[in-house]
Amino acid sequence: KMADPFLYDSGERSRYRCRGQEVQIEHIKAYICKPSFFTDKVVIVVHDIFGWLFPDIRYITDLVALHGYIAVCPDFFKGKEPWKTTDHWADFADWMKDHDPMKVDREADVVLKYLKEQCGAKKIGIVGFSWGGMAVHHLMRKNPQLDAAVSLYGRIVRDSEERYNLLNPTFFIFGEKDHTISYDQITLLEEKLKQYCEVAYKIKVYPGQVHGFAQLKPEDMKPQDKPYIEEARQDMFDWIKMYI
Repeated sequence: KMADPFLYDSGERSRYRCRGQEVQIEHIKAYICKPSFFTDKVVIVVHDIFGWLFPDIRYITDLVALHGYIAVCPDFFKGKEPWKTTDHWADFADWMKDHDPMKVDREADVVLKYLKEQCGAKKIGIVGFSWGGMAVHHLMRKNPQLDAAVSLYGRIVRDSEERYNLLNPTFFIFGEKDHTISYDQITLLEEKLKQYCEVAYKIKVYPGQVHGFAQLKPEDMKPQDKPYIEEARQDMFDWIKMYI
């Protein structure tokens, strides 16, 4: 059996009671959570392979709202089945063909239109985890409406030069022990961004952390990882606050 590369091994995930609500945005379902006061600042949360219903991503979306932003997590799989913890990794490549993180442009545009028209959004940030981190990296090359981004452990896929020409400030977060992303890839990313990127960017690697570390709920964290998870989250919010 192939090792499961995406799921942080915390044993069983605990359940989570959401603070927000589900809405329909044209052909896309989305989970939205708003702070208790008015704001025109929004953060789009892009889910990982486990989809928009997964407790961890709902928790992160609520956390974003608690930091004072309208937080929205759209179903970027458009109703298609997310990856399940019971699925076999041998089938993953086939599954990915049907769930391409580089093909989220139309959905992003639909969500952005809704945020501007229905939520009065003036500033829009985006954060994405794993699959979502790849989608975020893609969108930051394509969509000037996104004012800032955080891409968390999105695999660094294509090595085309335009991939590094980002439109707005982007922060890349990685775990040191992530066996889906090699240190060489991170070094290459840094070199290429230095060469091609004309906006602010940052890359940070968190000691001892595996793929998926930053989206855990507090009760699912291992004590030795907790400081790094909290630091990554704080860094994420500091970056957003700087630009949004």
